[in-house]
Amino acid sequence: MTLFDQVSNVLRRYSGGADQNPAEASEHFEQVAQAIPQGTIAEGLSSAFRSDQTPAFSSLVSNLFSQSNGEQKAGMLNQLIGSLGPGALSEIAGGGALASLLGGAREITPQQAQNVPLDVVEQMASHAEAADPSIVDKASAFYAQHPTLVKTLGGAALSILMAKIAERQRAA
Repeated sequence: MTLFDQVSNVLRRYSGGADQNPAEASEHFEQVAQAIPQGTIAEGLSSAFRSDQTPAFSSLVSNLFSQSNGEQKAGMLNQLIGSLGPGALSEIAGGGALASLLGGAREITPQQAQNVPLDVVEQMASHAEAADPSIVDKASAFYAQHPTLVKTLGGAALSILMAKIAERQRAA
């Protein structure tokens, strides 16, 4: 059985909205992520981030941030800052400290990112989504580059992601 056949068999399980065992979703995602384009993963992530069956986008981003290394944290914070705009940081509780941490720099470094509290990240994500809804797609594209990190989202979000990937594969 080829890799394509294996992936197709896994994706069939997520077709048609059938209930899946969330405990298996992580293993299934790992198999599928090796064989599909990042853009397809990003589309699935966008669906999971926007779903009413998962926690809010800001909560999911905060969760992923907590599991990220310094480079990944800096990458996501810079995405959020880009969507917020520099002046908006002072409107977020703890954002003023983040603005001070940046000290006029345009981007946060991995070392600086390690010191940003999760509640500030969650507030930034919430404000960024309100200011620029395309941040959901930008965050999805960013995290699609890190499938090992995506696995930490949990079974419900991964099941939604896998269903979207299955839908995309059927349409192709």
